[in-house]
Amino acid sequence: MADRLALFTGGGFADSHAKTAHGILRYGPREVVCVVDAIQAGRAASDVIPYARRPVPIVAGVADARALGANVLVIGVAPFGGALTDEWRAALLEAIAAGMDVEAGLHTVLAEDPELSQAAARAGVRLRDLRAAPPDLSVPTGDRPDVRVVHTVGSDCAIGKMSVTLELDAAARARGLESAFVATGQTGIAITGWGIAVDHVISDFVAGAAARLIEEGAGRAPLLFLEGQGALGHPAYSGVTLGLLHGGQPDAMVLCHRAGSTEIDDYPGTPIPPLPELVATYERAAGWVRPARVAAIALNTRGLDDDAARAAIAAAAEETGLPADDPVRFGGETLLAAVV
Repeated sequence: MADRLALFTGGGFADSHAKTAHGILRYGPREVVCVVDAIQAGRAASDVIPYARRPVPIVAGVADARALGANVLVIGVAPFGGALTDEWRAALLEAIAAGMDVEAGLHTVLAEDPELSQAAARAGVRLRDLRAAPPDLSVPTGDRPDVRVVHTVGSDCAIGKMSVTLELDAAARARGLESAFVATGQTGIAITGWGIAVDHVISDFVAGAAARLIEEGAGRAPLLFLEGQGALGHPAYSGVTLGLLHGGQPDAMVLCHRAGSTEIDDYPGTPIPPLPELVATYERAAGWVRPARVAAIALNTRGLDDDAARAAIAAAAEETGLPADDPVRFGGETLLAAVV
């Protein structure tokens, strides 16, 4: 039976941390029946998140989703710390009892949870853990296939690195280039069906996981767009950012930033350096293993009108001396030209 998804966001659909739901709605090939969000119930998804593209209904609960024909419940939020909450557990158990498969990209492994796994076995449904890492990962060999790797890096989490990467891949293929998106997080895997969630990998093997992704990607296309994670200046997630940067060994980077942001979102008081300083930091860190330049700036202009967005893009370009644009809003051609 084909997947018919219900995206569970637990009241957070309008928040940037519901990026899994947003990403599936905008880029995913599978059918989405509805979003489950009690706060936004009664509206259409595209009215709350215009760039989500699909005007699917938002319903209040799991029973409503099942009545619409959904057969898979996907946790559509990437929460800070990645743990399963008691509220979400109740929703998952309700979905399982209703005969729905459950898909999640949490650090809580559903298949290892006794209550959930026993309920799934009784109901004859599947638990899909998108963050599950391959068991045979190791450190990089030091060799890299002869492909061009473009890597998105960022000033913070949840600012659109995945979206920028997908937009660049789409723009490349529209130009007739043979390219592939390389998923490094749970949302990208939910969209493409392959990849490794590197933030769930043992720290010693993060770079090895990135290297394996480049090796696998090389069998798909000669131009790879490697999804970024976290930020080098993030107090919690800098480790995965550096491991991905060194294991992926990019040829070029695209620096992603939310327009107007001056502090790390989850750590108020932790400043985000100016864009030129961020460019220099990423180039210096990449150069410890393989020299690479930041070729362009991808600006997230969500919340700004078109005039303000274009002004912010122009200011970023002037500040850094690099091409800048918001590829989600205005298309990826400008940034693509800079990286290929």
